[in-house]
Formats: sequence, structure tokens, C-alpha cells
Amino acid sequence: MVNTQPIVSPEWLRENLNNPQVKIVDCRFALADPAWGQQQYQQSHILGAFHLDLNRDLSSPVTKHGGRHPLPNIDELADKLGTMGIEFGETHVVAYDHARFGFAGRLWWLLRYMGHDRISLLDGGFNSWQAAGYPVSEELPGSPPAKFTPKLRSDWVVSYEQVKTRKDQPGVVLVDSRDYDRYLGKHEPIDPIAGHIPGAVNLPWQQVTDDQGFVKSTQQQRWADYQDAEEIIVYCGSGVTACTNLLSLELAGLSQGKLYAGSWSDWCSYQLDPEA
Repeated sequence: MVNTQPIVSPEWLRENLNNPQVKIVDCRFALADPAWGQQQYQQSHILGAFHLDLNRDLSSPVTKHGGRHPLPNIDELADKLGTMGIEFGETHVVAYDHARFGFAGRLWWLLRYMGHDRISLLDGGFNSWQAAGYPVSEELPGSPPAKFTPKLRSDWVVSYEQVKTRKDQPGVVLVDSRDYDRYLGKHEPIDPIAGHIPGAVNLPWQQVTDDQGFVKSTQQQRWADYQDAEEIIVYCGSGVTACTNLLSLELAGLSQGKLYAGSWSDWCSYQLDPEA
């Protein structure tokens, strides 16, 4: 039986390794070493897993505006998914990483944005799979191609102009998903400006899981102050780890979350552009 919950356990995935309705995707990636994820995948991955790379597959090339990880070309991603044997609306995709959903969460959100709701994340990630002694492989999988024709939920994304317009409106909450010190502007390791978008509150994405990468049971409490908001706009540095907070919203039973895909890196690009 196909599980449609946002999170699946290593035990569940082990029991469904040979289920033809299930496809597994390895999303491991390292921002400081972009080749690392692919290298790790080639050395060892969950048996039958495909690999999607944050930079090559789950983002499009960087331009003047749009942030460090603009959303991918949807048609290109749909073609890749089809090549992996993922049939739109039918195949149950299970994504994992090693980073507390920091990268797999991007695929979880993207598939749902494309209209495909049968997507789950592996609780505890690759580490929990290895710790359980479950099967890994270095073999590259193959699959008969499938048809993936997305039905985009375009209202799930907000632009820089929309954030500017909406962020101070009643009923709208703007959430910064980065760690507290970056939110405060005490340090900024990547972007040219430190601080946060005026009016934003801070809910660090790492709080969604424990230190081992397992989902905490406190998702409803995290959003208790904002559950009556009409719209919750979530951002991070480049629109990647914000997806983990959107997962948290889903787990809390809240459906008003939207992604500022360009996030802080896009916001900075406009602050530095005299023509903006």
C-alpha cells in the first residue's frame, strides 16, 4: 500500500524497496563542495536510488536577480523525472539527504509545486538507513520512462515585488528560516548584506528535526502564534532550506505557506541595484 504521508521511516522504505510504485531519490549535496553529493552517491546510496543535484537539477543558472538557487526550469525537471520512471500523480517518490531535509526538502516542495503530491522524505536521512544496516549500492539504477506532465501551482511562489507589497499587510507573516545569528545580522557567511527583511520573524529550519535528522513532534507548537495567518511567506538564504519550514507547516496541518524563492540573496540583489 502506498504511503502518502510527508515522512516515511527507514523501516517502511526497506519494506517497499521492491515496490514498483516507489522511486527513491538521493539529494545529498554540500554548498561548500558542489561535487560532493554526486561523489557520495556514486560511492554508496540506498539500493535503487536515483540522484538529483541541487545546482544542476533542482535549480536554474544564477542571473542578476532571482537569488543563488533560482527555481529550476520546470519542463527540464519534468523530463528528468519522467526518465527516472516517475509517473505524474501515480509514483510515490521518497527523497533523502544527509542534512536534516536541507536539500531533500527542496525536491519535496518542488514536486508538490508541480502538482505531484506523492512525495515523502526519509526520516533520519541516509544516516538512519545506514545505521539500520539496510541495503546500499554503488550501481546506477535504470527504469522504463514514464510521463510526467506537471500542473504548476504558481500561487505557491511569491516574487520580490510581492514580498515588498504584502509583508506588512494584516494577516501576512514573513518568516526567515536561517539561524538566529544570521537573522540578527551578527554574521553573514555568503550574502553581501547581513540582516533580514524588515518585518520578518525568525524560525530556524534546523528546529524541524533533532540532531539526528528525525522530525520532532513539536511542529504545531512552532506555528501556534501564526496558525490564523492568511498567508505565511517563508524565505531563507536562497530558497532551499526554507522548504524544510514549509514541510513543518504541512506537518502542523497548515496550508497557507508560500515560498519566496529568491529569498535573502534575491532581496540583497535589489538593495545593491541602483536601478531597482
